Amino acid sequence: VQLVESGGGTVQPGGSLRLSCAASGRILRIDDMGWYRQAPGKERELVAIVTSAGTTNYATSVKGRTTISRDNAKNTVSLQMNRVKPEDTAVYYCHADILYIGPSSEYVALKSWGQGTQVTVSS
Repeated sequence: VQLVESGGGTVQPGGSLRLSCAASGRILRIDDMGWYRQAPGKERELVAIVTSAGTTNYATSVKGRTTISRDNAKNTVSLQMNRVKPEDTAVYYCHADILYIGPSSEYVALKSWGQGTQVTVSS
């Protein structure tokens, strides 16, 4: 099982960014999916999370300008952030709570992380 992120890069202040993440493997079910970020010298923090039923929750710092969405059929989650600020600069990580079939056909629950993608907000 792996999570592969795409998107990121350098964005001007006030602009928009879109991150996507796809889960692959022998997946039975994905519960919560979300995005976290870690800025230099700071701890990793939650940006947004979406349950399998579509309930969302956002960090106060991004609420109102960020939308998280998922496609359960494709095992993907996306993050759309508008009006970005320099303080949004960080490495963004995709996260998912996954139940999958292991090598011996056992059921395995895994809190899976993507490799991270850099987002830099700068003019």
